[in-house]
Amino acid sequence: MKLYMVPLAPNPTKIMLYLKERELAGNPLPVEQIVVNTVKGRHKEPEHLARNPFGTVPTLELDDGTFIKESLAILEYLEDAYPEGNFQATTAEARAHARDVERIVDVRLAGAMGAFGHAVNSPLGYPKNPEQAEKCLAAMQAPLDYLEAGLTAAGPWLTGETLALADFTLAASLQFVRFVEADVLGDRPALRAWDEAFRARPASQAVLRW
Repeated sequence: MKLYMVPLAPNPTKIMLYLKERELAGNPLPVEQIVVNTVKGRHKEPEHLARNPFGTVPTLELDDGTFIKESLAILEYLEDAYPEGNFQATTAEARAHARDVERIVDVRLAGAMGAFGHAVNSPLGYPKNPEQAEKCLAAMQAPLDYLEAGLTAAGPWLTGETLALADFTLAASLQFVRFVEADVLGDRPALRAWDEAFRARPASQAVLRW
């Protein structure tokens, strides 16, 4: 399999973190990582558009020549195809809760973090937009409060005692925020402890750059 990706971008980064965690736990997956330089516009060139007509990364090429184009679908495929050592919970209820938290992080928080980063200091050269940055920061508050409460009740990871896909999703988005030299966590000690603990993991040390 081939993963077309670019470091720093949140959606590829969460898969890179996932793959490295699996590798360091002794369950490496047969995925070759190939950089598509988005700064140079390689994601909009015909070669990549043939893989992903939306011109986005990550994109996973399967051994049969087909492609998976959405990051969560890629992670769920890898979880299903290589179950030994995966991060799935053991009960239907726990799996539903883990999916719920991941969706809250991705839909209600990660999008706002990405837009905030581009409004503050876009790596793609978008113009600064302080008004948009303030709107994005305001939109983050409710999901951040939700995660803070969950960590306080269940921690140390977002869904309890073991890592789940939500942890990779949040860590990848926070790296993008750190890249623009911003701090959006506010007065949330549980989230700050989670962030420090996650970034101290060997997989994070190998993948995260900020």
